Amino acid sequence: MKPVTTLRTTPFKYRTTMAAGLLTTIISLILSGCATYPSWLSSSGPSGQQVQESQQSDRMEGIQVIDIDDSVTRRLMSFHKRTLFSDSFATTTNTNYVIGAGDVIEVTVWEAPPSMLFGGEIVDPRSRILTTTTATTFPEQMVSSKGMINIPFAGQVAAAGKTLEQIEAQIAKGLKGRANQPQVLVRLIRNNTANVTVIGEVTTSMRVPLTASGERLLDALATAGGVRQPVGKMSLQLTRGDQMRALPLDMIIRDPRQNIALQPGDVLTALFQPFSFTALGAATKNGEINFETQGISLAQALGRVGGLDDTRADARAVFIFRLEDTGTLGLAAPPAAPDSKVPVIYQLNLKDPASFFVAQSFPVNNEDVLYISNAPVADLQKLLNIATSITYPFVNSGSIGHYIKELK
Repeated sequence: MKPVTTLRTTPFKYRTTMAAGLLTTIISLILSGCATYPSWLSSSGPSGQQVQESQQSDRMEGIQVIDIDDSVTRRLMSFHKRTLFSDSFATTTNTNYVIGAGDVIEVTVWEAPPSMLFGGEIVDPRSRILTTTTATTFPEQMVSSKGMINIPFAGQVAAAGKTLEQIEAQIAKGLKGRANQPQVLVRLIRNNTANVTVIGEVTTSMRVPLTASGERLLDALATAGGVRQPVGKMSLQLTRGDQMRALPLDMIIRDPRQNIALQPGDVLTALFQPFSFTALGAATKNGEINFETQGISLAQALGRVGGLDDTRADARAVFIFRLEDTGTLGLAAPPAAPDSKVPVIYQLNLKDPASFFVAQSFPVNNEDVLYISNAPVADLQKLLNIATSITYPFVNSGSIGHYIKELK
């Protein structure tokens, strides 16, 4: 029992000195052979140094770490710049409606008296008065697959590919010499060819007929009942022939130039795109963060997660993990890269005041991972907490007494 007697009679200041020495020894043992902190120490992810060293890792062959600066940001913005509708599609409105095969039209012919080829005497059913009519309306007829309609005494008339005025002139010419000063009116009854198809996240998917007024994107969208999801999370995709472009709906609403005139055969698709990025590490808030289809900047992304956690974040180690296209920044894809994608880690140093201006322009993409490393001092604090929890019983007198009793 001699060691117990010695421990009981040791003054408090000496016991404290012993505990301090033990604390130093424990920390030295923990840190021995380790550049930063032991691998078993709990952490939310890699440190800034470990991210930098990932380029030499066999498990991450081909990964590239790129510092975010003004030059990189400008090149990314140029590469990911959206192609506007106003730059890709014709924006003029065609006010001359052209008849197509399948359209249903109605033809009315007037003649000048006294000679009448089509007219005659009829009794008005309301007044029962015998009147003479100079106008004849023919039954509705559909333009044939060959683009023709049939008019008595004028024969087959080509209608497809012509405007209503051109068809009227052609019929009048065919009746010349048969009818007395014929005047012709052609009306479109049903538009079966000049339509726009509206599908996707709209209230009612439908075919919207085009008129001579020149319907535009938002006109067709409104005819279909509008979108079923929030405007900020919707994109409109326009397919015309072999061209296909998509823009955020909010951008089309804000920029009238993108609300272009539609053409027959266009397909307008409303797409619900809930874009998001994932925040991990020493951010104030971790989790999946949704954002609008028009995109956000890195500064906005940091604001939406509440910024950096001051108690543990390393402001020099803010990272964006992304799979980039091979054409971005002239990157070359590693042999085993999926879909020719390049694993890239963008690093931002918020200790540099100029980086706040760069962060206002750096684009955050859908499915990006925003990661903020722990500061070295935060890892040191964890070590101190562990070491203190071990040495504390030797300093606390109550614990010492309990320890002595156990030995007895």
